[in-house]
Amino acid sequence: MTWDWQVFLTDDGSGRTYLEWMLEAWRWTLAVAACSWLVAMSVGAVVGTVRTLPGRPVLVALGNAWVELFRNIPLLVQIFLWYFVVPKIFPAFQQVPGFMLVVFALGFFTSARIAEQVRAGIQALPKGQSYAAMAVGFTTAQSYRYVILPMAFRIILPPLTSESMNLLKNSSVAFAVSIAELTMFAMQAQEETSRGIEIYLAVTGLYALSAFAVNRVFAKIEKKMRVPGFIVSAGTGGH
Repeated sequence: MTWDWQVFLTDDGSGRTYLEWMLEAWRWTLAVAACSWLVAMSVGAVVGTVRTLPGRPVLVALGNAWVELFRNIPLLVQIFLWYFVVPKIFPAFQQVPGFMLVVFALGFFTSARIAEQVRAGIQALPKGQSYAAMAVGFTTAQSYRYVILPMAFRIILPPLTSESMNLLKNSSVAFAVSIAELTMFAMQAQEETSRGIEIYLAVTGLYALSAFAVNRVFAKIEKKMRVPGFIVSAGTGGH
């Protein structure tokens, strides 16, 4: 077997090299992941919080239904539903770019998992946190805003790190609806060049580099946001 890394400097037939094509596909991958993360965090935080509200059975039921719906349907199926079915049922979505439809599919799928983590983080807090907020006269909304959610998000930072890395890797399924991200590049470039080993190794390296960067960013956030004596810093162990 011979290696030919010169393939990345070869013209792909459109005036750009395969390296330039791969970097462009990498940008699409990062864009899909970043936009989906914003959707997932926004929706997941709201749904996870709603599921813990006292005395709101209807809202809790709606939150539970959201989680069960989006968590129990495979991601690829959800992408197909958003891309092919939703625009047929709701004509307004026919004007929405395919990129955004994939973002909605990936974001809502991940939001269900984040909502479960937010719920677990809130319920893991000692009851004294809520009682203290009530004692100083906070309303329920103020208790969540100033006391409960800040502590809950500190608790769930490690699983949020893993979920964010998973979201980046899950963006690879966007190739199924022709979003020009890394996986689609790899499939097309391999067919055109017959250099699948070099192509897939390079793409694997970019995925690994991206996921590692996400891990390091969240590790910095976790270290900065930890509460001494309440949450042990990552990687230090503790009692």
